Amino acid sequence: MIATSPDGAPWSADQLNERIRGLMLCSGGRLSDEQRAEYQVLVVAWATAVREEVVKVA
Repeated sequence: MIATSPDGAPWSADQLNERIRGLMLCSGGRLSDEQRAEYQVLVVAWATAVREEVVKVA
């Protein structure tokens, strides 16, 4: 799982949040090992994106 868009730009926090929600919805809340690994990557990328967006606003 790559936390960047197809053009290589990083996903925004909102885009990552949508991907996390989609993953949880399609799995019914029970993640396989592969989905869990993807979830972990997405959450770390989301946290990074949130911090970067906060710094840009400040």
